[in-house]
Amino acid sequence: MTVGYSPAEMMIVAAARLLEGERTCFVGVGLPNIACNLARHDKAPDLELIYESGVFGARPARLPLSIGDAALVTGSLSVTSMNELFSYYLQGGLIDVGFLGAAQLDRHGNINTTVIGDYHHPKVRLPGSGGACEIALNARKVHVIMRQSPRSFVSRVDFITSPGRVLDTVVTDLGLYRVEEGEMTLISIHPGVTAGDVQAATGWPLRVAPDLATTPAPAPHELRLIREELDPARVRSVKETVPDLSGSGDCAQDPERGSPHGLRWRPAG
Repeated sequence: MTVGYSPAEMMIVAAARLLEGERTCFVGVGLPNIACNLARHDKAPDLELIYESGVFGARPARLPLSIGDAALVTGSLSVTSMNELFSYYLQGGLIDVGFLGAAQLDRHGNINTTVIGDYHHPKVRLPGSGGACEIALNARKVHVIMRQSPRSFVSRVDFITSPGRVLDTVVTDLGLYRVEEGEMTLISIHPGVTAGDVQAATGWPLRVAPDLATTPAPAPHELRLIREELDPARVRSVKETVPDLSGSGDCAQDPERGSPHGLRWRPAG
């Protein structure tokens, strides 16, 4: 029997699978949040989730709505100040992987969550770095999950918020990328997607792996976890809101997502 799934569910499942065998993960809110919690429920039961509000080893009974959600505290290993979390855990080299989102990503893996257009006269003003730059610089490696289009996958970002120095894998609604020799390389396409579809949604001539694979579709148990335990209201897993990067206005921080790793478009006026 074929089980239907949304592009967001494909992204979430593919992202969660990357965390198998990892021990500590600094979690962004939005799609990274649900992906990391899926991993803890399935492929990585020993994964310690770290949130920038100061929570280490979170075991939320439900999907947290923001980095300040009280669900993160209950059952966690430790609750500390943001200063201590960033100074002793992140900058101390204790974080295996950071999971982030992005508004723009370039061919070298640099992330923009600051502005679209000129910095002083932007078309769109984004929430900024938050803790993303520190995560990108201090985690042993970084994964990114985001929707892909020519406006989000650009040859050069308008502003480098977080450098792609330790970027490992990017998961989009079209496929998976690995940074090889300093450039993003398409290594897998999702079922029903062609390499031509991916190139059409990319703002530079795409490097494609010679052994291009097809991403395994979500398994029934993975979809059940998303739909029944993590996102029963289907808020994140049906369609994830992304900013319209084409015109003027503000991209505000969504109070439900509470982090620069998840963005909500707010039109001007």
